Amino acid sequence: MRKEPINRLSQKGLRVWRIYGIFQTLIALIVGIGVSAINYFIGNYMWVYLVTGVVVLLLAYFLIYLFPKVRWMRWRYEVRDQEIELQHGLFVIKRTLVPMVRVQHVDTEQGPILRKYDLASITISTAATNHIIPALVTAEADELRGRISVLARVAEDDV
Repeated sequence: MRKEPINRLSQKGLRVWRIYGIFQTLIALIVGIGVSAINYFIGNYMWVYLVTGVVVLLLAYFLIYLFPKVRWMRWRYEVRDQEIELQHGLFVIKRTLVPMVRVQHVDTEQGPILRKYDLASITISTAATNHIIPALVTAEADELRGRISVLARVAEDDV
């Protein structure tokens, strides 16, 4: 088996994923408050408050701390002359090879949170699928987009 790809995502990407986890936890908290309010009017069972609180705290731990950390540690990529290799996954590690001759176009994307942290994501499109490299420093993402575009053009010319 090949060595794993050498490039990692920006450390700031971990911070961004934790912010996303905070938003997801806030949604879970709102749902928990709704469940508790319904419980208050229907039966006022103490165990419902306890279970709701534990579920929200566990979700906060997983979504804000654990999942982003593991995701960041596992995400790797490498752009070679003939292919792009991606490796990611929380529980199941997925490794993908994208041949340069299959690349149709490359996009960069930057939402408001990514922009605040000077990060961008790259989307590599083939005829059948899209592959995303998330949380790259904007300058690195622009350089990588240009490099992939040139390599894809050269690979296409060779065929």
